[in-house]
Amino acid sequence: QVQLVESGGALVRPGGSLRLSCVGSGFTLSHYAIGWFRQAPLGKERELVSCFSSSNDYTYYSESVKGRFTISRDNSKNTAYLQLNNLKPEDAGVYYCGAEVLGRCRDTAQSDYDYWGRGTQVTVSS
Repeated sequence: QVQLVESGGALVRPGGSLRLSCVGSGFTLSHYAIGWFRQAPLGKERELVSCFSSSNDYTYYSESVKGRFTISRDNSKNTAYLQLNNLKPEDAGVYYCGAEVLGRCRDTAQSDYDYWGRGTQVTVSS
């Protein structure tokens, strides 16, 4: 059974940092493209924040997070990460990781991803 589990969300002050984790089970995470999405507020479509292809030859960051967020993975732990630095109030939301079976990252959106975790809440407030 394919499963993704996010963790690491918390309440932080503006300028703070967090590291989100996405642990995969039931499949080999490195064989998939992994995307991190943000949904804020709930009910709106999830916005792609960052992703990388399965071959690691393409990495994407949205303009709003470029230079502040870093996506990575540890294949030995079957885990992907999103490092969030210099957090701003507009970064708040539920962060989800998704896995895309074709290994693509470029020009992908929520509908392209095949497996999802249940999300982790990030709140940025003073």
